[in-house]
Amino acid sequence: MSKKFAFCIIGAGKMGELLINGLIDKDFASSKNILATAKTKRTLEKIESKYKITTSLDNKWAVENSETVILAVKPQALSTVISQTRESLDQSKLIISIVASATTSDIENLIGKKVRVVRAMPNTPCFIGEGMTAIVGGRWAKKEDIGKTEKIFKSFGKTVILDEKYFDAVTALSASGPAYIYVIIESLAEGGVKEGLPRDIATLLAAQTCLGAGKMVIETSRHPAVLKDEVTTPAGCTVDGLLKIEEGGLRVTLIKAVSEATKKAAYLYSKNGKR
Repeated sequence: MSKKFAFCIIGAGKMGELLINGLIDKDFASSKNILATAKTKRTLEKIESKYKITTSLDNKWAVENSETVILAVKPQALSTVISQTRESLDQSKLIISIVASATTSDIENLIGKKVRVVRAMPNTPCFIGEGMTAIVGGRWAKKEDIGKTEKIFKSFGKTVILDEKYFDAVTALSASGPAYIYVIIESLAEGGVKEGLPRDIATLLAAQTCLGAGKMVIETSRHPAVLKDEVTTPAGCTVDGLLKIEEGGLRVTLIKAVSEATKKAAYLYSKNGKR
């Protein structure tokens, strides 16, 4: 009989590789207890060489021989993966999904059984241990299933357990949010370059300032508006800069960005797969 692996990552792409690295680095499992699949042999050879784990092109075999199954595929591939593995998915296995837009009920309905599904929505700063992950348990998920998932993702940053009705907004805000912040960092740096700063220095100043401001909000638990007012001294230069920001509509633009991305997140899976 084939050996049973502690974890199986279905879809060893960027986020899948992040999970493999984290599981090993944080001692959730040894490399010999992790199995990963991907669509191409080339990807698997790279992953196997780097992490010394077992790999396979066969999703069905991988699920059959694993205790916890992590779904890390793109939304359009979810239906195919479930059809390949449905027979082996039952209540004996914990299913953790990071598939964008696909709800726990979507996955439960595709499988067609009472299965333990936990959904997680991480973001790319997980790669440096500063991620943000929202978590929700499905209909038949146990408290310990949610706890296990939270423990895994806490090793990559912060976590929050939320009602699933908020997940489209979470996808738009924290999962897509790094892209918005990169635009802000790039723009601040360009402003510094315009005023004569070397580009590398301007980028460092902008990036560290965003990092520091974010940590101030989290660690002080104070409202961003209060912290903003503390920087804005009467008749100082900051208030003039803020006036230009309001004039340019940055605040409204960012609000609209989250709203538009939320709308897209609501039907991303239904567009690519089934719902």
